[in-house]
Amino acid sequence: MTDASAPPTVLDVVDALDRRYPREWAESWDRVGLVLGDFERPVRRILLVVDCVPETVDQALKIGADLVVAHHPLLLRPVSSIAPDTYKGRIIHRLIKGDVALYVAHTNADTANPGVSDAIAALLDLSDLRPLVPAEGAAAGDGRGLGRIGVLPEPMTLSELTGFAATRLPVTRAGVRSAGDPEQTIRTLAVCGGAGDSFLKDATRAGVDAYLCADLRHHPVSEHLADGGPALLDVAHYATERPWLDDVAAWLRDEFGADVVVSDVDTDPWTGHAPEMKETQL
Repeated sequence: MTDASAPPTVLDVVDALDRRYPREWAESWDRVGLVLGDFERPVRRILLVVDCVPETVDQALKIGADLVVAHHPLLLRPVSSIAPDTYKGRIIHRLIKGDVALYVAHTNADTANPGVSDAIAALLDLSDLRPLVPAEGAAAGDGRGLGRIGVLPEPMTLSELTGFAATRLPVTRAGVRSAGDPEQTIRTLAVCGGAGDSFLKDATRAGVDAYLCADLRHHPVSEHLADGGPALLDVAHYATERPWLDDVAAWLRDEFGADVVVSDVDTDPWTGHAPEMKETQL
């Protein structure tokens, strides 16, 4: 543990994060690591966020954070300008003027053990965890991989599991939707932080009773169920990734004794959800 009499620098925290979530674990298309910041700046307060957006930048400046650790990359796609009249440019200028560093751990944190999906599994009391999509090669022996499969503390119907998940995961306007027979008994559950429809076939091959992830779409869900796949639970993207921040915060406090704040600014873009519509009277 770092000597509490001398606060860590940005470089100290970056090196520690890189060891916990090595950048080579990230997908080839991903952009992780330090985005901006002075390596020698002391870090006394860290803000953890899902998204680096104007609202979380406001929070970072308000609380006097020296470093923001975000899950989603700010600069995932190439930009040709960071002028202050562009969305991302404004964010970058505000962070630099406030002397706030920005670090990203994305798909490298997804595949880590423990990682993003472990935090979901813990909230749902899952046991006997294993990866949904194991990492290849020697990494498979470390328990790394995308998503997690586990056993529920007791069997539930799909309807009961939907309600249970809604009480355990962060509350968003989207809530929790389920697809499948509401009375089906669920014992084994796969979970995945973030968009998960690319792993529908993996959930089917794993033989789980249900699969929980974010950003499911109409046609893939319809075809998946028609093909005999497991029941599905669809959760807001933010709600599947916010729990991981608490794990990172606990580790950073233990590692550095730093003041770590976990942002509860809901960055889910959906802000309204009306009740089910009644049938239109023709």
